[in-house]
Amino acid sequence: MTDTVTYAYAVARNAEGLSGALTGVEGVVGAPVRLTRTPGDDELVAAVSPVPARDFSEEALKRHLEDLAWLEAVARAHHAVVEALAARTSVLPLRLATVYLDDVRVAEVLDAGRTAFLEQLSRLAAHVEWGVKVYVDPSADAAATPEPEPAGGLSPGRAYLRGRSAQRRSRDESFRAARQAAERVEEVGRRHAADRTRHRAQQGELAGGPGVNVVNDAYLVARDRAERFRAEVARAAEGLPGVRVEITGPWAPYSFAAPPAAEEPPGEEPPDEEPSGEEPPDEEPSGEESPDEEPSGEEPPDEEPSGEEPPGEEAAP
Repeated sequence: MTDTVTYAYAVARNAEGLSGALTGVEGVVGAPVRLTRTPGDDELVAAVSPVPARDFSEEALKRHLEDLAWLEAVARAHHAVVEALAARTSVLPLRLATVYLDDVRVAEVLDAGRTAFLEQLSRLAAHVEWGVKVYVDPSADAAATPEPEPAGGLSPGRAYLRGRSAQRRSRDESFRAARQAAERVEEVGRRHAADRTRHRAQQGELAGGPGVNVVNDAYLVARDRAERFRAEVARAAEGLPGVRVEITGPWAPYSFAAPPAAEEPPGEEPPDEEPSGEEPPDEEPSGEESPDEEPSGEEPPDEEPSGEEPPGEEAAP
């Protein structure tokens, strides 16, 4: 086994001065990044750099996927290379930690998938990706709802149930408001976006903010409509208490790049997990497909007012 393998960041349409765009850009583990191509093909290139083979073996990657600091460093380097390319040409970001045995293997992949790569690059040319997340904070609406006055003659148990019922209604209203915000975003998308991808709603540290993440979508938008899309989505939560809409971008089209290279060679497949904590591909920097999960605004289950804590985490059952 060699000491190094080839890390591939993206496939791109070649352009004048593209190599120069990578000057000074540090790749994974600080390695210099270069362009490689199939001999005789000046149209299609891949950005690559060497990485230690011991850190990108299947076993090593399993360990690293639990190391948020390692993942973040790799994701940031990966993103820096993709952004440098995207500023000059059309680009297909590859999944995080996509590695090949060597540059020869990368050239073979480029050659085998040339037609599909070029079609994808044409489809994504002059487009950017916006990430849109909708959060709901059920407690915000509950806090705005005054506690009911204790009714005379009610037993403690009935008074408790009445309070729980009020909380449940308040929570339901918050999720209905989130669904309304999600519908507004979708309407903006229908007017301005060329495509949309749904990602899994985030939880825990990945959620990145207060409240419950109920929508985590990516939109593919033509550059000349990008600002209008952003401005209209930013207004989607207006008048909806307890709902927050977060929009990030514009990014390279990570969520819409599905090059054939993501499928191939045995033993060289990238990990399947989210490279958490990274930006923006926070949003899943790597063209990873999102699971078919319900988007947003879904109402919580209709729980009994029975003293149990509501499953406040789940956005969409």
